[in-house]
Amino acid sequence: GLLRSDSIPEVGEDAAATVGMAETLSEEEQDELRKELAKVEEEIQTLSQVLAAKEKHLAEIKRKLGMNSLQELRQNITKSWQDVTSTTAYKKTSETLSQAGQKASAAFSTVGSVITKKFEDVRNSPTFKSFEEKVENFKSKVGGSKPTGGDFGDVLNSAANASATETIAEQTPEETH
Repeated sequence: GLLRSDSIPEVGEDAAATVGMAETLSEEEQDELRKELAKVEEEIQTLSQVLAAKEKHLAEIKRKLGMNSLQELRQNITKSWQDVTSTTAYKKTSETLSQAGQKASAAFSTVGSVITKKFEDVRNSPTFKSFEEKVENFKSKVGGSKPTGGDFGDVLNSAANASATETIAEQTPEETH
């Protein structure tokens, strides 16, 4: 009959074994198998049609509920993100990155303090003081009657103001309007 103890060849088995099996079936057995094959193919076709109808019905229900593909995608992404953020690996990674950020921030703060201290050291160095005095002497010679004794910052501000004043004085009346 239809239920034979012969095994169905697995994927990759020798094709000659499959051909040999078909040759050992009687005409009657082959007819029965062909009928069964046609019946299974028809059932598959029917199930495909039923599935297509169910998918169409599902789409109609979603349309009536105002659900569209973009909303579904957004919901799926949100749920996936929630799933990811609730994992232990994510929590550990997030915690590690947070600690690393705090350590980096502390390191940058320390570096900033060190740089500030170095600038103060340079400004208080004899070489810088000598340079500052030379600029003051130059300023008093070029600037005329202004009293000496200002610091380097004052010199820079005064030079910047003088430069800005000269630029404005050079503009024509049409340029200022």
